[in-house]
Amino acid sequence: MDAQLLAFVAVAAGMVALPGADFAVVVRNSLESRRSGLATAVGVAGGLVVHTTLAVAGLAAVLVTMPALFRTVQLLGGVYVLYLGLSGLHAVRRRSAQAAPRPETGGEVAPRAGRSLRQGFLTNALNPKAPVLFLSLLPQFVPDGTPPLPRTLLLASVVVLLALLWFPAVALLVDRLGPWLRRPRAARVVEGGSGAALTALGLVLVTGPLLH
Repeated sequence: MDAQLLAFVAVAAGMVALPGADFAVVVRNSLESRRSGLATAVGVAGGLVVHTTLAVAGLAAVLVTMPALFRTVQLLGGVYVLYLGLSGLHAVRRRSAQAAPRPETGGEVAPRAGRSLRQGFLTNALNPKAPVLFLSLLPQFVPDGTPPLPRTLLLASVVVLLALLWFPAVALLVDRLGPWLRRPRAARVVEGGSGAALTALGLVLVTGPLLH
């Protein structure tokens, strides 16, 4: 049995499950509908495909060694996460003012699913920490004497597979708890919490120092 692979699965599972911007966006969009939440989860996994592919190809090293380019990605990611957070907080205020439930069926479902897919993808793909993380993590689990390309492809696939298991599970759990979570007061708490978390994360990325 490959002990290093098992160790990587454990590390990657903890990394994927760690609450952050991806988690907050999946939870928030799952309150709209199951389809919206699942679309967001798939989008997050798509963003991980980008990061792991860059790490396998070695292109992430270019990003890390070019501070100006890295800072640009960091700012773009921060601005986008900040936008999502402020939009969530605004939605809470609008919901409180209108006191009207969101439609969950009909012609708006497909556009919302597409929007959610895009939000999940961009939230993850614009995460400036991910290139550094994968570039430093994957090589540690390539045994000596093992061809690096097939091994890193395997490790990258493990990360994406874990994301495809975890985030849809989060979306389904939120949807399962929907009758309670979509009550006006509970929905405001969840949306307000996720909006505040995204806003804080965005501010850290935009105003913080260059990440290393």
